[in-house]
Amino acid sequence: MSGLVDALLIVVVVVVVIARQFRASRIDTDRRWWLLPTVLAVVSLREPGLVDGHHRTASITLLTAELLTGLAIGAGWAWTSRIWTEPDGAVWSRSTKASGAVWAVGIAVRVGLFALGAAIGVHHDSSALLLALAATLLVRSGVLVQRARSLRPAAAPAPAYGEPLVRSTDKERL
Repeated sequence: MSGLVDALLIVVVVVVVIARQFRASRIDTDRRWWLLPTVLAVVSLREPGLVDGHHRTASITLLTAELLTGLAIGAGWAWTSRIWTEPDGAVWSRSTKASGAVWAVGIAVRVGLFALGAAIGVHHDSSALLLALAATLLVRSGVLVQRARSLRPAAAPAPAYGEPLVRSTDKERL
């Protein structure tokens, strides 16, 4: 695929991921939360253009900055997400406005890194962005799962006023 198609595909994926996070979603602590980020990382590492051969040091520096940005976005996104438990023990999460701010700052930093790379002549491939996205999703999922495991299930709802605490199935004899 061409660079423009890759860039558009990445933008669409990011927009879908961000939009879905502002709806409540269940956190499953038993599933393999690390699998999708791992697959994304493997796919990005298999691409030949991850590091620019003509500007090796600058390219590796920019890639490191991109990965650190991805890790920071993932951690910030996870810690600004609201999580709660339902009475049945299910854990749910939803991103907040602060999560949106984390994403906005992260995207601005990434655009700045891309502009810096372009200014110094470093060829920036989409595989670096894909690897950083994998890091973001891995950290976010890991932190959310850890937070979810530390929560206790919500208490059963309190009885309404005048309702007995324990209901007896036996009828009272008069």
